[in-house]
Amino acid sequence: MMSLFEICQWLQNTEFGTSLRESIWMFPIVESTHVLGLSISVGTLLWMDLRLTGKFMKNQPISQISRSVLPWTLVGFTIMTITGVLLFWCQAIKAYNSIFFKIKIALLFLAAVNAIAYHTTIYRRMDEWDKASPPPLQARFAGWFSIVLWIGIIIAGRNMAYSF
Repeated sequence: MMSLFEICQWLQNTEFGTSLRESIWMFPIVESTHVLGLSISVGTLLWMDLRLTGKFMKNQPISQISRSVLPWTLVGFTIMTITGVLLFWCQAIKAYNSIFFKIKIALLFLAAVNAIAYHTTIYRRMDEWDKASPPPLQARFAGWFSIVLWIGIIIAGRNMAYSF
């Protein structure tokens, strides 16, 4: 059975990983697309999270904001995920050895838990509090926690780039 390090080494050294890493054009395109996907995803999440905090857009129903931004959030998240996997693929050993990558993955996990908790609990009762100002404590917590997590994810990701 291969260790995680050996899997990362194999992945990085595949023909595809080497080609992507050494490409003059493809690596910068993938990296730039990753940042654009992140901008779309996190930018639209920020709208939703700011409304959930009860501090912004108080006159807008949360359901309306959610319907408007969720499709864009999913598009951005899909782009970000695909390009993130490609970036990991071509630099797996560097990521494996990076404390910032480990922090980023841990924060991404917490962001997923936060999103799942929100969508399986308070979101299901949105019709009861859709126009409330402020929203219920659980919704405000989910909004603030999401904002803090995504700030941490972005900081860890940028630090990864500067430490490789």
